Amino acid sequence: MKNGILLIVQSCLILLSIYPIVGSVNWFIGGLSYKYLRKSKKENLTSIIDIAEPFITIMVSAHNEEIMIADTIKYLSTKLNYKNYEILVLNDASTDSTLEILKSAQKKFDNLRIINIEQNKGKAHAFNIGIAFARGEYILSNDADTLPETNALKKYMHYFLNSTDLNTAAVTANMDVQNRTTLLGKSQTVEFSSIVGIIKRTQTAVNNSMYAYSGANTMYRKKFLVDVGGFRQNRITEDISIAWDHQKFGVIPKFAPEILFHMNVPEKLGELYKQRKRWAQGGIEVWLTYFNEYRCHPIKHKFQMSMFLDSTLAIVWSFFYIFSSIFFLLSIVYFSLLGDFNTVWTAFIMSFIFLFFEMCGGLLQLITALLLDNQGVKMKYLLFAPLYMLLFWIVNPLTIVTRFIPAVRTLTGKKSGVWKSPERKKINLR
Repeated sequence: MKNGILLIVQSCLILLSIYPIVGSVNWFIGGLSYKYLRKSKKENLTSIIDIAEPFITIMVSAHNEEIMIADTIKYLSTKLNYKNYEILVLNDASTDSTLEILKSAQKKFDNLRIINIEQNKGKAHAFNIGIAFARGEYILSNDADTLPETNALKKYMHYFLNSTDLNTAAVTANMDVQNRTTLLGKSQTVEFSSIVGIIKRTQTAVNNSMYAYSGANTMYRKKFLVDVGGFRQNRITEDISIAWDHQKFGVIPKFAPEILFHMNVPEKLGELYKQRKRWAQGGIEVWLTYFNEYRCHPIKHKFQMSMFLDSTLAIVWSFFYIFSSIFFLLSIVYFSLLGDFNTVWTAFIMSFIFLFFEMCGGLLQLITALLLDNQGVKMKYLLFAPLYMLLFWIVNPLTIVTRFIPAVRTLTGKKSGVWKSPERKKINLR
């Protein structure tokens, strides 16, 4: 009995140790499967000019966005290759000059509507109000600092209008980092190709599942937003929770890598850490929400089980990584004080062997992602891959561990989804 338990424990520890390597190989295979085995919409985009133009509502939630909002509204009003749409801005209790800027812009652009929300109760709350007032059958969620490519709306419609697309709930686009002048900006260019791009490709290729939409730019079919009760207002990340809610409801998410949108990413470590804390907490909240559902009914949710299992492993591995790292450092100090430097040296050798193979797996994933994303034009950012792997592989598990308790508190009703806009900078209009 004891030997059996010991074997199980050892097997689990080995699995957790090699999880990053296995994960990288999985994303590598999945990315290639999406590229070569899955029928893509991209091959039919030559007829995009002739596509029908159903009415679309571009919904922008704005909380203290005075720096960006005027340029964003101008771009959305004048640069998109689409005629049949409106822009609905939800001024979410801004305390700066956002509302005044919007009222001024409304005099210039006839398709701009404004809803003034007096109390900030979170982005999901604002979106739910917007859904009620949106005139479009399709709703594009667009952040206040996000600029979609000029043909984005036509390309989005290409995923909704065929007879085979009636069950499509949402289509999420491919993020392009605009501010690549800093080391953090360049490393996040690598990250979004690796983490966002190749993982979404893999999840879509395997069974039409998706861990999260891109909150900055995703097109929703309004009917399915209403069918699932809108966005969960007690969740900190509306884009993650709505993706899981859609899939539980039985409708399909899709990833459109050929649709680009441009936005800024954090350029300061403090802002980056705040962003990742929010993402980590949102992921944990959704995982906790659906844990019993997936655990008790795996067959019923067979198409989402791979996504659920990966989320489970990611959370467990994060705790394993943080606590094993602390144990490793304490052991090094302990054996150094005892003068047992042979043990210290052996520990360092073993850790570097694991790190070497993890870096190899990470590079395999990164190179594949950069080659697949936008025909390999981002390969020049591969030089910044070591910074990404060393920095972000530490930040991401750290945020999961530190935000686990706050996520539990949110689910018990002790915290809300109220949000605060990150630090903004102007981006160049294209």
